[in-house]
Amino acid sequence: MKQSIILLFSLLFCSGLAKADAAMDANFNKYKEAFVLELWKAYPSWASSVGYHKYDNALIVPDDNSRKSELAFCGKQLLALHKFQLNGLSDLNKIDYHLIENQLNSAIWAVNELKAYEWDPSGYNVSGGFADMLSNNYAPLDTRLRSFAARLAKVPAYYEAAKKNIKNPTQEHTQLAIEQNLGGVSVFEKDLETALKDSKLTAAEKAKITDDAKKCVAAINSYADFLKKLDNKTPRSFRLGKALYEKKFDFDIQSGLGAEGVYTAALEHKKLLHEHMLMLTKQLWPKYFEGRPIPQNPLVAIKQMIDSISVTHVKPEEFQSNIELQIPFLTEFIKRNNLIYIDPSKPLVVRREPEYMAGVAGASINAPGPYDKNGNTYYNVGSLDGWDADKAESYLREYNHYILQILNIHEAIPGHYTQLVYANQSPSIIKSILGNNAMIEGWAVYTERMMLENGYDADRGLDSKEASMEMWLMYDKWNLRSTCNTILDYMVHTRDMSKEDAMKLLVDEAFQQSAEAEGKWRRVSVTQVQLCCYFSGYSEIYALREECKAKQGAKFNLKKFHEQFLSYGSAPVKYIKEMMMK
Repeated sequence: MKQSIILLFSLLFCSGLAKADAAMDANFNKYKEAFVLELWKAYPSWASSVGYHKYDNALIVPDDNSRKSELAFCGKQLLALHKFQLNGLSDLNKIDYHLIENQLNSAIWAVNELKAYEWDPSGYNVSGGFADMLSNNYAPLDTRLRSFAARLAKVPAYYEAAKKNIKNPTQEHTQLAIEQNLGGVSVFEKDLETALKDSKLTAAEKAKITDDAKKCVAAINSYADFLKKLDNKTPRSFRLGKALYEKKFDFDIQSGLGAEGVYTAALEHKKLLHEHMLMLTKQLWPKYFEGRPIPQNPLVAIKQMIDSISVTHVKPEEFQSNIELQIPFLTEFIKRNNLIYIDPSKPLVVRREPEYMAGVAGASINAPGPYDKNGNTYYNVGSLDGWDADKAESYLREYNHYILQILNIHEAIPGHYTQLVYANQSPSIIKSILGNNAMIEGWAVYTERMMLENGYDADRGLDSKEASMEMWLMYDKWNLRSTCNTILDYMVHTRDMSKEDAMKLLVDEAFQQSAEAEGKWRRVSVTQVQLCCYFSGYSEIYALREECKAKQGAKFNLKKFHEQFLSYGSAPVKYIKEMMMK
């Protein structure tokens, strides 16, 4: 089966090459190889994160000189890229051309116009990269620790440069920076201490690393203190503003609709979801509210039904263990229904969310890069330790018995985990390292509906052919969240939506628990555009599938559609569509 996937990649590549200028395509492939090598010199931390470990010992000090170097790199690469005639390239290389061009222009825009390095203190945090060096077994421990040590020595200069960059930061990003940086201190204390004990380094090496780690912790604490004491009388608003938002949307999403077009589509989809949820609520009402009249207000009726079903959930201490138990069930269901091939050799490890990641999302995936294809994929699960009873209950009602299953589809199988495994198998490393987030998130959202369409419902067993109405209602609620993510993000950053109005949207119209809604408000306060990825990508992928079904009729095969779609790597859906419709 794995060989058939590789053959599919090869056939797709060769079919695109046949119509192109072979010489130009060959030269472009050489350019791509050189570009990637130069890219890692310019962005060593990024290189490490995707499994290219040649520059693990490097840490760029974020000062004026490094920004000038970045702009010079981007300008040079754009000149080299534009020497190629786009029409002379194969279809697959055309996508790579667009991805490279978009990345370079986006980086230039970020330095010259967005300037987040001035107002977003949370952009400065070294903990994640160092944690990966300790936890991922890509090289012998001693080798990793020596790279760790070389990079460690540069941390004090890194944070001193960060202090000089900060100008009128937003209050929200300032608080996030303090929390995440202080949360990451444990990497240089507890985690490093454990690694040093397990290593075979000399006593002198261990002593030097321990001493530098103390300096590192002091630099992190100093940065946090600097932010706490910052005399910031005119903090920048966390709202990006319409002009910057639309530009960032174009770079990040790469959708043909544009920011306002996707926002308008989300409003219409919200209306359709409400209509379907009301239909399900009417059918379920006698089962849960026998003898009681259904409220005339549709949103009130839907909310009462959701609230009644949501009381079924795991205990706080069983949240992570329950997720672990569901993973093999998902895998077996996909096999039985022949939905997509899942490579059993790629490990998925469920773990508690690291401290340095806390504060933005409750569940996420950390996948190995294209150079580290055999590394672990981590499913990070937020902890409920220390939460009071009311907050924990609100959170668990949001991630109730049904939605927890949908969450696992999204984050793990066949969502992010599966898609990223396929992305690493793509023959084009460009599509892996410059992956489109709307495609990545959109695929995960698409798989939620696809699984239910094929009958997934853990309560009904592996041979289920039809999900329950409860499962569908909770799916609609979950999909409504993705839809309202776009509405919220666009309204907050371009139309100054207030927190009060945001809470009404999330709680009253998207039926979210208060804890989830509060968390989403914080998330929209410290991110921009990212929340649009889910609905934008999902709607494009679902539309593409339905178009393929209509054209192919009885010949349409869902498994083949999934595997062909994922074979193009993490490319924008609009480019994948061009390829598949040929």
